[in-house]
Order: sequence, then structure tokens, then C-alpha cells
Amino acid sequence: MRLVTFLSADGQRPGVVDGKEIVDLGAAFESTNALIGGGAQALAAVSEAISSGARVPLEGTRLAAPFVPENIFCVGWNYHKHFEEGAARRGEELPEHPAFFSKSRTSVIGPYDDIPSHAGVTGQLDWEAELAVVIGKRGRDLTAGNALEHVFGYTVANDVSARDLQLRHGGQWIKGKSLDGTCPLGPWIATRDEIADPQDVVVYSSVNGVEKQRATTAAMIFPVADLLVRLSEGMTLVPGDVLLTGTPEGVGMGRDPEEYLTAGAEVVCGVESLGELRNPVS
Repeated sequence: MRLVTFLSADGQRPGVVDGKEIVDLGAAFESTNALIGGGAQALAAVSEAISSGARVPLEGTRLAAPFVPENIFCVGWNYHKHFEEGAARRGEELPEHPAFFSKSRTSVIGPYDDIPSHAGVTGQLDWEAELAVVIGKRGRDLTAGNALEHVFGYTVANDVSARDLQLRHGGQWIKGKSLDGTCPLGPWIATRDEIADPQDVVVYSSVNGVEKQRATTAAMIFPVADLLVRLSEGMTLVPGDVLLTGTPEGVGMGRDPEEYLTAGAEVVCGVESLGELRNPVS
């Protein structure tokens, strides 16, 4: 299933994509967030709604971010070549543990919304295409054997990063990662059954039609299940949490000369079989 949040005359509505249409789930669920934590019973209700719910065309219907994350967890330097184009050039050593950080919830925007350029705040706005994991089952101290059972589904994220702010504030990342509008998500959440192996999908990005990133998730240093195990050590993950699993090489900071986003650019970030984000920079 591919679950969306779409805009209608009545405001934001949860829906499920069925072919070229969106089935309105608003009669059964207040929001997509309410569905995420509902388990098999909720998915059964979605299946039932497909045969009887009101429909709108997918094309031409405005999509919001598919859900509002409870917490946004991220991991840095999770692809070898991305580490080499950044931290390794500064003399840092490959980490033995994932470099976790977070983004503000106010950074979340929809799959086609404008990314603010934040002129005057940053001059180094960068792109980072990522596979994002949506948590559907509460859990702590997960194991390699059960970690993926806690995944509700997957979506696409762009961890837009203000590189100058990343370095300015004591070396921590939250400020440089949390400017408003710097976490496009979507276009939908594909439920877990749609991705047979999260280590076998391709992540890519382009800016103004020029490809910048392309790599398979098999190149991750810490696979998705391992990330969930380590993140949940002593810390409870809840339905609606999202984990951005890192970006491949090809970001603007790693180029020679460096490249950054400016007003008027269009950024496309995608994960094959999951869809694309298409965000202009305002």
C-alpha cells in the first residue's frame, strides 16, 4: 500500500493510492499518523476502504508530507564514499558506531513544496537524498532478528543541510539540519511489504536536471536493521518516528568546487520503487 496525505476543500485528508486515484480514508482515520500505529487491523480497514471509499485523481491533487513524524532521527556518514568526500578529508576516522542526530519537526514539508533558501541565514544549503524508515510498532532494545518487524514502511527524504551552520555551532548538527522547510518527505509511505530488502534499492538525486547522487543501499556502512538495533538501545521508538538512513556521495559540500542550492533551483530526490520528491528552492 502507498499511503498519502492530500489536500482537499476540507483540509488535509489521509488516503491510499490505488492506480491513478487516491482513495479518501478520512471516514476511517483522522490522519495517516493514526493509521501508522494501528497495526494489522488498521491496514485491513484500509483494504476495505479501497472498495468503497470516495476517490480523487492522483494527478493534479496536491500532496502534503505523508505524515507528521513524532521524532526525526538521522544518521550521518552512513555510506563509505560519502564519508570519504567529507569527514575523511578533514582527517576524521571511520566511526565504529552510527553518528545519530535529529531534525526539528518544523523542518518537514511536502514532496513538492518550496524549500526556503534562507538567504541571510545560510549560504551553503545542500541536498541529501535518503531512504527513510517509518516506525510502526513501539519497541526498545530491538534485536537483529526483530528490528524490521517494527518498521511500518518506507518513504523518501531530503535531509537539506546548511553546511556553514553545521560547523558554526560547536560541531553539533541540529541547528544546521533544522531550518524550517529543510526536510521534504514523501510522496507517500510504502508499507513494509512493498520493499523486499531495504538494502537493495537505489537512492538518487538531481539538481536542475543534472544527476548528483546515485548509489544502492547495499553500500550502507550500517544497514537499516543494524541502525534500528543501535538507535533503540535503552531508548523507546514509537509509531510515527522516522529514521533517515544517510545519504550517498555526491552532495554539494563534497564537490570541487563546492556547489550549493540557490533560489530558482529544483531538487529531485528519489528512491527507486518509492517515488520522487520534486522541490523548488524559493
